[in-house]
Amino acid sequence: MAAEQTHEARAQEERDVGCYVYGILPGDVELTPDAHGIQERDVDLVRHGEIAALVSEIELGTPIGRPEELTAHQRLLDDAAVEVPVLPLRFGAVLTSREAVEEELLAANHDQFLAALNEIEGRVEYILKGRYEERVLLREIIEENPEAARLREEIRDRPEELTHDARIRLGELINQAIAAKREADTQRAVQALAGHAVANALREPTHQEDAVQAAFLVETAQRSEFEKAVEELAQEWQGRVNLRLLGPMAPYDFVITPRAGA
Repeated sequence: MAAEQTHEARAQEERDVGCYVYGILPGDVELTPDAHGIQERDVDLVRHGEIAALVSEIELGTPIGRPEELTAHQRLLDDAAVEVPVLPLRFGAVLTSREAVEEELLAANHDQFLAALNEIEGRVEYILKGRYEERVLLREIIEENPEAARLREEIRDRPEELTHDARIRLGELINQAIAAKREADTQRAVQALAGHAVANALREPTHQEDAVQAAFLVETAQRSEFEKAVEELAQEWQGRVNLRLLGPMAPYDFVITPRAGA
């Protein structure tokens, strides 16, 4: 009876441990001993055919979503992407077992994954973020828009209750001008960098004063040239737009992988 209970308890423990899946890699890769995933878990590979899933153990039902877990997920994929092609899965992808990873994810999508890996081999993603200098931006708008300049003078040093309509109209003009500048500056950035990238994808702004949010897929051999082009753009916009370049990283904006979940 005790042996039967021990067996049942062991089976229950096995059912409670699932596989967290980070992404898809070529099947012939080897992991470095210092690779770790979320919750500092050791990572492993589940292989099928010519592809493999990068996984670590996780207790099923464990809440996932802390910032440090997202950071660990991305860091693992980004480090791998510098060396081998990687198809990133969405943060939080969990399957019930290694067998489920092989059968439901890898076997079911083998040819699609393999084709996508071949397409992004030797390529990484960069994200370009630019934000306007607020004072410079407002000065540009006032200088370029006579109505905005007039309204600004109209409300200067006057009580808000007496200038309500003028303030609303000025806000509308500023928002419209920012949107137009963002569109023009985004196109300028794409134009400056397109010759050093194989693809680009525009992202929605996350802040009113964003000048550009764009992802670029870059050949690994062209990384230095791409980064140099970004530096030249930053010099062109110095004092007007603050640029940040993130990467190299896994090509999150250029691949679509099926949703995996327990």
